[in-house]
Amino acid sequence: MSSDESQRRHWDRHARTYDRQMSFVERRFLRDTRAWVCRQATGDTLEVAIGTGRNLPYYPENIRLTGIELSPVMLDIARQRATALERDVDLRLGTAHHLDFPDATFDTVVCTLSLCAIPDDQRAVAEMVRVLRPGGLLLLADHVIGATRPVRALQRLIEVISVPTAGEHFRRRPIRHVQAAGLTIEQEQRFARGVIERLSARKPA
Repeated sequence: MSSDESQRRHWDRHARTYDRQMSFVERRFLRDTRAWVCRQATGDTLEVAIGTGRNLPYYPENIRLTGIELSPVMLDIARQRATALERDVDLRLGTAHHLDFPDATFDTVVCTLSLCAIPDDQRAVAEMVRVLRPGGLLLLADHVIGATRPVRALQRLIEVISVPTAGEHFRRRPIRHVQAAGLTIEQEQRFARGVIERLSARKPA
């Protein structure tokens, strides 16, 4: 079974409880992260791993939004949320490893709380950069490796269970892939003992 197929099955199983679980995490750790990310989106915008559509209420009305998601069950929930919000969104099945769009398609690419669970996060970031237009904005937010030694030690212990059972990584740092791809970091914020990181990065024009 491929890594994408394994992840699809995992998220299909957990789709119905995802919103309830995330509500607790967001209240405790994320602050205004979804709003911080989404309000910066402009023009043709792609959200990678849109999940159940929890970011939908925070996007500006005047953008043209496309969302891709690996899990059909999660995508169905996102469709229901878009309908309830009367939000016009092009929602598609897809994988972050192979974005089915030509180069330089989008003005903005968004990914929140998903690179931690995408099997090859470096490849996913490279795909996001590929479909981003020159001068476009990449917006990321995720939990990352902590800023202190005790936090990192705890994350290492958690990964002993989380990686084999759910593909969930706690010691990644996507900003490194973004910088290696040649983008300019415009904003970067870390909080919650360094565990939450959000950033905006500009693709060279």
